[in-house]
Amino acid sequence: MSGVSASPACEPTLRVRGVHKTFGDLRALDDVDLEVREGEVVVVIGPSGSGKSTLIRCVHQLETIDAGAIYLDGELLGHERHGATLRPLPQRRVAAQRRRMSMVFQQFNLFPHFTVLRNITEAPVRVHGRSVAEAERDARALLERVGLGDRADNYPRQLSGGQQQRVAICRAVATRPRIVLFDEPTSALDPELVEEVLGVMRGLAADGMTMIVVTHEMAFAREVADRCVFMESGRVVESGPPRELFANPGTARLRSFLARHNAGAKVSDVESIS
Repeated sequence: MSGVSASPACEPTLRVRGVHKTFGDLRALDDVDLEVREGEVVVVIGPSGSGKSTLIRCVHQLETIDAGAIYLDGELLGHERHGATLRPLPQRRVAAQRRRMSMVFQQFNLFPHFTVLRNITEAPVRVHGRSVAEAERDARALLERVGLGDRADNYPRQLSGGQQQRVAICRAVATRPRIVLFDEPTSALDPELVEEVLGVMRGLAADGMTMIVVTHEMAFAREVADRCVFMESGRVVESGPPRELFANPGTARLRSFLARHNAGAKVSDVESIS
């Protein structure tokens, strides 16, 4: 496994450098580079199987990369340098690094036997060492913000899918992470519930939360992203501000993708945005 030296000046919150990941004969990530700066919202788009979810799972260290390096605030993730080589970190140190990030999954992954309130407070109390009173105060404020202030004592089974995903977002934010990773957070929802989750994410973006969002919601990408990254076959094909990327795709592949996945608009309509 190769590494890349971190530059000390103007360090992005997250840096991905030359990352490769394979699953057997499948090359899931192929020399991927990515930077995310403080307060930036980066939306990753692309066809199914393009490596989008694998990328953020590698960032969160749910998957081990085969080559390259990932840095959070300049700190190498998952490995430490010994001379010219890199060695895997012990799991306790990997866990400590992971605590500085949060991830929202396609499936809500709430603890079914915990109330909504305890689902949100469990990590701040058990993992981050905050008092129960502080964690509950913050959790109730978050629930009020996402329109679920009256659901603190409910259990996940008593909530709709959209409500469960809003709770999952509260849980992710409650740990005060440096970056939140979203893995197609609306893909498991009925269409009428998608907007309520996207609305919460818009609010986080407006507050300056640093985010990477993997999604097929092109309207959300156009509206909220500071930068869009288009992936195919494990590689970053194009990257740029959504206004430019959607209006003037640089490759035929991106143009074809947008024609099918631009929330009902024709490519000609997207290109007319100025």
